[in-house]
Amino acid sequence: MEDFARKLQEQEKAMEKIRNKLALLPDLSGCYLMKNGEGTIIYVGKAKVLKNRVRSYFTGSHDGKTQRLVSEIRDFEYIVTASNMEALILECNLIKAHQPRYNVLLKDDKTYPYLKITYEPHPRLKVTRKVLKDKAKYFGPYPNAYAAHETKKLLDRMYPLRKCDVMPKDVCLYYHMGQCMAPCVKEIPKQAYEDITNEIRAFLSGGHEEVKKELQRKMEEAAEELYFERAKELRDQIMHIDAIMEKQKITTADTRDRDVFGYWVDKGWMCVQIFYMRQGKMVQRNASAFPYYGEAYSDFLSFVAQYYSDNPALPQEILLPVPEEADDLAQTGTPAAAAEAEHEPGRNAEHDADLVVNNEDTDAPSDLLDESEDSLDNSDESASTKADFKPDLTGAVDPAGAASALQEWIGVKVLVPQRGKKRQMVGMASQNAKVALDEKFRLIERDEERTTVAAANLGELIGLEKLDRIEAFDNSNIQGSNPVSAMVVFIDGKPARKEYRKYKVRSVEGPDDYETMREVIRRRYERVLKENLPMPDLIVVDGGKGQISAAVDILENELGLFIPVCGLVKDAKHKTAQLMVGDPPEPVALPRDSQEFYLLQRIQDEVHRFAITFHRDQRGKSMVTSKLDGIPGIGEKRRKLLLKHFGSIKKIKEASIEDFRPLSIGDKLAREILKALNDTVSEV
Repeated sequence: MEDFARKLQEQEKAMEKIRNKLALLPDLSGCYLMKNGEGTIIYVGKAKVLKNRVRSYFTGSHDGKTQRLVSEIRDFEYIVTASNMEALILECNLIKAHQPRYNVLLKDDKTYPYLKITYEPHPRLKVTRKVLKDKAKYFGPYPNAYAAHETKKLLDRMYPLRKCDVMPKDVCLYYHMGQCMAPCVKEIPKQAYEDITNEIRAFLSGGHEEVKKELQRKMEEAAEELYFERAKELRDQIMHIDAIMEKQKITTADTRDRDVFGYWVDKGWMCVQIFYMRQGKMVQRNASAFPYYGEAYSDFLSFVAQYYSDNPALPQEILLPVPEEADDLAQTGTPAAAAEAEHEPGRNAEHDADLVVNNEDTDAPSDLLDESEDSLDNSDESASTKADFKPDLTGAVDPAGAASALQEWIGVKVLVPQRGKKRQMVGMASQNAKVALDEKFRLIERDEERTTVAAANLGELIGLEKLDRIEAFDNSNIQGSNPVSAMVVFIDGKPARKEYRKYKVRSVEGPDDYETMREVIRRRYERVLKENLPMPDLIVVDGGKGQISAAVDILENELGLFIPVCGLVKDAKHKTAQLMVGDPPEPVALPRDSQEFYLLQRIQDEVHRFAITFHRDQRGKSMVTSKLDGIPGIGEKRRKLLLKHFGSIKKIKEASIEDFRPLSIGDKLAREILKALNDTVSEV
């Protein structure tokens, strides 16, 4: 009760401080940084008028996700900027620097793959996720690594760039296959590489039809000259081009490179769909789904800014949706552009359902995207630049101003089309974002339904009236060293990670799995009884009859608990093999392809992962301890001081003699520490 009162008092004090700061906010553009009670930045945003935008968080009502963000805010800072562009750039840099919890983040492990022609005397074609300013040529991005590698495989067959990382002394097999010009033994003119690079650029920019025609001509020539093997190779290349490009059916009459963005929001999630139009053809698309906590359009623009911040592979034009796009879709079920665009007589709203780009063969309506270059470049641009946008009363980002700022920053034309064909393209992207997000929710619901049904069916097989809560245990050690155990909890077939527990084994010496199980079961359920915690409907142990008997013995004979216990037995490959239950334990016939078996497999894999991760952590700490404790003159106090100051054994090893002096460690002892650590490493 005292803790609650203290927290309430701290919250009131923080809100009073916030109210005082709100009164001092300027009527200027800039960025704001929201902080929690620990001073950690949890959200970064930008605003055309800081006073209006920041105040909106602390006045009026909010939806659940925004309320969750506001409930954690205990302080804020702001930075005034001279223009919208500066605010956009600053927001992007602050998000990258602080990785706030509630911002839309493009994480490093989610970067997209690109094809890269290296800038070298003898260039190579590579797949990379790092786009650097190294004078290389980048093509992409691709939605996944498979698409990038398949395209590279095709280009490797067609264009003889070198494949080796280090130049060999003699020709390799690729030369004999006609896929390398052998720069290791031949002088290759620079013009030859430039020609190949230009052909690859043309091919990846949508000019594959021209390449196909040239290959067709060469194949016919080879066949006439009776070079049938060469003719077959060329035919195979044509077939590979068809296989790669068969789904790229959406086209425009002009040859401009465009990135077309659309977004959709629902249930606190946002999905952003990007269509990559190259040489007037849609060559790739990508959908990204993530939770968002701020204003939808502002977070969408934050995503776009981060996407292009380190991306030199820019199109000629970027198309963005208006903020109302998602609202129009919600009301009508189809893009707003369908209602505003000029329709042919007799065309009805059902036609808009064809705008969705499926994973299979999907043709876009010819009257939607197949028009003259003039109609694309003039009518839509005028609609975009006029920007008859309604003012946003919530302080959200003005779309016209944001597009202008983004255009000024990255040096590419950015349009927010209001009507016409470009608006229809953006509407199609938004519609596909909606479809992708709906599909995600349907998959989640279906998975939850399957999991719940599997848990209920498993209970029936075991003979239980209900099976809501399952607690599973696993032990981990290496020849008895650092023995640990772990428990995971599944409720209605889904992991409840907040209830996971780790155990350091105290009373068992050596690799005794049965006694370890006894100790951990005793400790867990003594606490359950003492603290009146929820009882499980089923206990799952990793093992067979021995482990089950050990657990049942402690539960029934020591604690007086009669909870069903089952065991999961693994096969020779350490995979879940069978379920054992009963007294005495007997195998339960369970089809390997059933949802019930899959649920048990998930439980066993999860508890094993949790236990082995904990064991690795403990083993790593003990190894660190042993390296330092073996050095004369280093006791418990100095060991902790060294690790706190340097952070790790590696950094201690790399330190100089002078670095130890602030810790009151003399030069002689410092030399002994470095010598002992380096000797240990060399012995390993």
